[in-house]
Amino acid sequence: MNKNSKIYIAGHTGMVGSAVLKRLKGEGLSNLLLVTREELNLLNQKTVEDFFQKHRPEYVIVCAARVGGIKANMTHPAEFLYENLSIQNNIIWSAHEQGVKKLLFLGSSCIYPRECPQPMKEEYFMDGKPEHTNEGYAFAKIAGMKLCEYIYTEFDKKFISCMPTNIYGENDNFDPESSHVIPALIRRMHAAKINSAKEVVIWGSGNSRREFLHVDDLADAIYFLMQNYDRKQFLNIGTGEDISIKELAFMIKDIVGYEGELIFDTTKPDGMPKKLLNVS
Repeated sequence: MNKNSKIYIAGHTGMVGSAVLKRLKGEGLSNLLLVTREELNLLNQKTVEDFFQKHRPEYVIVCAARVGGIKANMTHPAEFLYENLSIQNNIIWSAHEQGVKKLLFLGSSCIYPRECPQPMKEEYFMDGKPEHTNEGYAFAKIAGMKLCEYIYTEFDKKFISCMPTNIYGENDNFDPESSHVIPALIRRMHAAKINSAKEVVIWGSGNSRREFLHVDDLADAIYFLMQNYDRKQFLNIGTGEDISIKELAFMIKDIVGYEGELIFDTTKPDGMPKKLLNVS
């Protein structure tokens, strides 16, 4: 990519997309295609095809997706599968048909098997079933990664994927029904502090371990891959360090200044026991 390249960031208003937008602008890239979901319905195949035919981007970064925490994934698996399949299929295939030079698709560490050896290497991809609490989302991401791989193989086009770990940072989603663990804990403990609540109940035992990466670091990695990486093999993107949900919860409790009690509800699912990417 250079300063004159026409680049489409799908999902530029979300947490990852907005960080990528900031990173590209910081590099002096200004020929950016930016459309909101009100202007372009990514679930509509014809609309997406028309958009690509009209604007003909040279490079595409696919940050758009329906995402959510464990509760949202368990409650709406059909919607997570259908919407993510539709969004990524429409974008990736339209990009292929309109001659996009390079496309980067964001996978997710949730696609690795539940019983995956730790830390998780790229070679463990599809070695077993994903964690059942987010199957719908995981299967959609697997399909998107394989579609990019097959386009690369069949048509010799630089359609590549990366596998980010859990992301947090500016423009995160604090919605009570769909947020991930860090914003969910921040929101709930802040509300508990304001309302002088005696306790906050947290799903699961707190023993599950997760790896977290700041969204600006992911944006740096995405920019690097778009400029320097052209291989078919996807790459893990993470820190190589993890923390238990219990440790994380008490850390946020201290930072927020909440003085009540944290209750871990072991009748609720933990998800995968451990998710740590091999980033060597």
